[in-house]
Amino acid sequence: MRHLRHDPDERPFIVIWEVTRACQLACVHCRADAITRRDPLELTCADGKRLMADLAAFGRPRPLLVLTGGDPLERPDLRELITFGSGLGLSIALSPSVTPRLTRAALAPLAEAGVKAVSLSLDGATAASHDNFRQVDGVFAATMAAMETVRDLGLRLQINTTVTADNANELPHLLRLVVTAQASLWSVFFLVPTGRGTHLRALSAVQTEDVLQWLYDVSGIVAVKTTEAPQYRRIAIQRAAGIVPAVRGDLGRHLGEATAALLPGVGAQTRPRRPPIDVNAGRGFAFIDHRGTVYPSGFLPMPVGSVHDRSFSAIYRDAPELRALRDPNALRGRCGACEFRDVCGGSRSRAYAETGDALAEDPSCAYRVAPSPHEPAVAQTAVCS
Repeated sequence: MRHLRHDPDERPFIVIWEVTRACQLACVHCRADAITRRDPLELTCADGKRLMADLAAFGRPRPLLVLTGGDPLERPDLRELITFGSGLGLSIALSPSVTPRLTRAALAPLAEAGVKAVSLSLDGATAASHDNFRQVDGVFAATMAAMETVRDLGLRLQINTTVTADNANELPHLLRLVVTAQASLWSVFFLVPTGRGTHLRALSAVQTEDVLQWLYDVSGIVAVKTTEAPQYRRIAIQRAAGIVPAVRGDLGRHLGEATAALLPGVGAQTRPRRPPIDVNAGRGFAFIDHRGTVYPSGFLPMPVGSVHDRSFSAIYRDAPELRALRDPNALRGRCGACEFRDVCGGSRSRAYAETGDALAEDPSCAYRVAPSPHEPAVAQTAVCS
């Protein structure tokens, strides 16, 4: 486990800014339910600079800033914003959509302006599955080309994959593509039923556990990060202590067998495992939408303030909702009773999506709290649905 070097009550570790909601794709899982034209009410260039100055004023270590969308390349002032923010000492990453706008001619000036890393989405291992996810033909091939461009420009490449019940079987094939692309990080998102994602099938709790255990297995050959699956931190702690699940579900067995066939050497660790860091929605992490509304996470549609009314720093530090999310003792149900609540805390976004309560237990977690000395021992992790 990596722990924040600063108090998450005082400053975030990472901030995601949705610079626009405009995008020319129609992805079936889109959190933002993106639109084809820019919203006239989105933050202006001057608004964005004030926001960046506020982030820089946190001092060292300054929050990492990710510019996302929609498609940030839809903003004509993107280079100006990046130049300003990097000049303040912010470390800036970009998460563009793979559209005809994403060219070497577009990326090179942004790299010169200060972008350090670019994340590209890959949600299917074939053109058929990925393009179906993105609802536009040709995106898979364009993504392969964009990966090469990112590497050629000397930028760090992160590959994002959203996992659903319908594409989880493709994960070993996706892993092979990630390794071939020489990505510095594979960020695996676990579907939260929000936005357009309400029409997709999420993994069951047992399937989620299977995927997370498999991700730990392969994290010795590629750096892995999970989003909306903080229980990966619990698994990392358990596995480092030698606790390996005795039985896995059908999906876990499939992933293991398929990976062994595709990448025979996967069992041999080729790099140090990347320890997960203990951030969660509102706890070291925050999201700002295109109009300036602040949320604990882009997947947790619970507004906590607007940068039009108060500074982001004041909202982050003082919003009652964020303060509650940073208190593990405020968690309810199994999450509140769990011995890993301080380092995991469960997906607050999924709890909110399925119960309407951001502090409820995470229904996607299969872990069962360790029994007290006065209770009979029970299996720690469910292995059947």
